Amino acid sequence: MVLAFAVVDGKLHDRDGFTCGVVPLDDYLRRFATQHHRDGIATTHVLVDDAAPSRILGYCSLAAAQLHLQELHEADRRHLPAYPVPAVRVGRLAVAADQQGKGYGAMLVGHAVNQALAVRQSLGVRVIVVDAKDERAAAFYEAFGFRRTAEAGLTLYLPVAEFFKP
Repeated sequence: MVLAFAVVDGKLHDRDGFTCGVVPLDDYLRRFATQHHRDGIATTHVLVDDAAPSRILGYCSLAAAQLHLQELHEADRRHLPAYPVPAVRVGRLAVAADQQGKGYGAMLVGHAVNQALAVRQSLGVRVIVVDAKDERAAAFYEAFGFRRTAEAGLTLYLPVAEFFKP
């Protein structure tokens, strides 16, 4: 078993066979992921096993975003110019129901951080931002160091600079 990430391919990956137990997350993967990629709205990255590369174990969608400066904690605002902070948004993140509890969610968060770091090589990216669907999801992200914004309790961010080593 070798796990790998790929950008979702409607011809290769079995989107209809994926179910995580949250209908809007399943629906996004089935109906909108490839369209959003084609339209430049978001890219959806799937986690697959090389032994069964069409089966999606989990996914995350990523998009460009910004966060208003005042939404960052005061300590995270220091030395920043007074305009919106460039960000990568984790729009959705889900693990197949029968694969939950195996650490794949952590792998997807790590992949999102790696993608943000790769983008940071050519564009400004200060934080990764996520809108958690509920308190349970917010706690999941907080376990990885995400911080709640000053404005919205379920919007969280993770400073990418903590991982960036030029």
